[in-house]
Amino acid sequence: MDKLRGTGVALVTPFTPTPDHAIDYPALRRLIDFTLEGGVEYLVINGTTAESPTISPEEKAEILRVTKEHVAGRVPLVYGIGGNDTAGVEATIRATNLEGITAILSASPYYNKPSQAGIIAHYQRLADASPVPLLLYNVPGRTASNITATTTLELAKHPNIIGTKEASGNLEQCIAIAAGKPDDFLLISGDDMMTTSLISFGAVGIISVLANAFPRRFSDMTRYALAGDFQAASQLLFGFVELNPLMYEESNPVGVKTALAAQGLCADAVRLPLVEGSESLKQRIGQLV
Repeated sequence: MDKLRGTGVALVTPFTPTPDHAIDYPALRRLIDFTLEGGVEYLVINGTTAESPTISPEEKAEILRVTKEHVAGRVPLVYGIGGNDTAGVEATIRATNLEGITAILSASPYYNKPSQAGIIAHYQRLADASPVPLLLYNVPGRTASNITATTTLELAKHPNIIGTKEASGNLEQCIAIAAGKPDDFLLISGDDMMTTSLISFGAVGIISVLANAFPRRFSDMTRYALAGDFQAASQLLFGFVELNPLMYEESNPVGVKTALAAQGLCADAVRLPLVEGSESLKQRIGQLV
């Protein structure tokens, strides 16, 4: 799974600024080229940063088709399929054309707040059903439940579960995963600002929000860290200290779409229940872009 080493981008879904907020496919192609020219190693399509909960199954299928066609094998692709109905997620996996997809990224079930035993059973069922490898996604701030280190290491025993995107923000938990995981199990940072720290004890990279808008700076930072040059990586990391909190102040991906709009890459349109960034947010992000 060296294909998933380095910087992956949790790609946003550009929408038109029209009232229907249709998917802006020319902007999607433009964003793909921008991130790839910026040196990122892979793309994550239809993740939660892509606003997947508000995109229809038909739109998701077309986004996947257009992305695969435009990327044309230049980098690996990871596809997001998650939810809080295990049977429904399994059915979606079986119904999706995953040709050309390196792995599925699947967020832990939200709202239900399953026990650790329930989380294990959920992922084992998905991994059994999936024709491609599965990445766990632990983001307690969104799901209201944590995948513990013990649970992650239990799931790492499944031959079709190849890694985890860790966005718990719990450094001790991440260290425990790194200490106990099999050599070929991928620890991937899910928190942009913790990337260099996690790489220092065994992470293989990041699935990033910031890299949508700053692919060159972010991918260079990750490569420096992976090469062991933490001084150079830290200098680039420090450049994001003011910017990163603004990405989440009015919810993700509002902030990063505001940064992309400031660069003329796509509109800052988001679908309800999200709304576009406030004038204050636009002004502060615009000063840092």
